[in-house]
Amino acid sequence: MDSLTQAALGAAVGEAVLGRRLPGLRAVALGAALGTLPDLDVLIPYGNAVDDFTKHRGFSHSFLVLMLLAPILAWPLWRWLGPAVSYGRSWAFCTLALVTHPLLDGFTVYGTQWFWPSTRAPVSLSSIFIVDPAYTLPLLLGLGGTLWLRRRDASRAAWPNALGLALATLYLGASLGAKAVIEARVERTLALPAGASEGTVLTTPAPLSILLWRIVVVDGDSYQEGYSSLFDPPGALRFQRYDSAAPPLWLAAHPDFQRLSWFTHGFYGLKALPEGAYEVTDLRMGAEPDYIFRFRFDPPEGPSLQAPRPSAIPGSTPRSEALGPLLRRITDPDALEAFRPPSA
Repeated sequence: MDSLTQAALGAAVGEAVLGRRLPGLRAVALGAALGTLPDLDVLIPYGNAVDDFTKHRGFSHSFLVLMLLAPILAWPLWRWLGPAVSYGRSWAFCTLALVTHPLLDGFTVYGTQWFWPSTRAPVSLSSIFIVDPAYTLPLLLGLGGTLWLRRRDASRAAWPNALGLALATLYLGASLGAKAVIEARVERTLALPAGASEGTVLTTPAPLSILLWRIVVVDGDSYQEGYSSLFDPPGALRFQRYDSAAPPLWLAAHPDFQRLSWFTHGFYGLKALPEGAYEVTDLRMGAEPDYIFRFRFDPPEGPSLQAPRPSAIPGSTPRSEALGPLLRRITDPDALEAFRPPSA
C-alpha cells in the first residue's frame, strides 16, 4: 500500500496499544514510524533491475524476520518509555505495528514475501488497489476522532480509533468478497470449470475502489484484458486480445527471467526487439498499453555465450485522462471502449 496508508495503519495500531499510557502524540508517532519501517528496503541497491524489483517486500516483509525483530526493538523502547508501559505491552506494540504492514501489502497485486526465506511465490491476493481511500479514510478519521475526544473525555476516547480499525478491516473482507464475485463471473464467461482460473486469470481492482476490476487472461502466445464492474449486467464482460511472443531457449533458461516469471506468477508479456533482444512486461500493474515495470533482455554474447543481466525500460505512467473513463466504467459497460487500444 502507499506510504500514507501504512503510516495511518501503524499510527492507529500505536494509539490502540499505547495511547492511554503515553501523553500527546507519542503513541501515534511511534506507530507511524514502525508501520513504515519495512518499506525502507527500497533503499537497498541489489545491483540489477530485476533484483531491485523482485526483492522489494522480501526479507523486510517476512513474518519470521519481523517476529524476531519485534522483541529486540521492544527492549530499548520499553526502557525509554518508562514504567507507564510494560515490556510485554512494548513487545505487543512492536509486533503488531510491524506485522500489519506486510499483512496489508499482501492484499495488493505487487507480491509480498510473507514466508521469506522460503522460496514460495510471493503472496498477492490482489483484492485492493495500492491507493484506496475507502480503506485509508476510516483509519485517519478514527484516529483523528480519538485524538479530538481525548481532550474532552479521555475515558471515551478509544472508540473512534477502534471503529476506524474495524471498518478498514471489514473493507478488506469486502474486497475478497468482491473478488470472488468477479472471478466467478470470469469463469462463467470463459466457460472454465470452477477454480480452473488459478494461474491463468488475474483479477485485480482498478484504481481507487473495489467496484471495478481489471482482468488479465494469459493464454500461450497471447493475453486478454477486460474490465468488469460489480454493477455490470449479464454479458457486459468483453475482452481484447494482444500478442505475446514465446521465449526462446536462451531466455527461458535465464535466471532473471525465471525469477520474473516466479514473481509475477506467470502474468507477463513478451515482445521481440531489434538485435535479438526481448522486452518482458509485468502485466499485473498498469493497463494496456501503459505498464509500470518493463525489462530488456539481450541475447548471449562473447565466447561464453552468457546472456547479460537485464536492464529496466522506463515504464509508462498510467495516463491521467484514463481516470475519468475508468470511473464511468463502474456504471457504464461501454465507457472504456473508445479509450482502449485495439486488439492485436
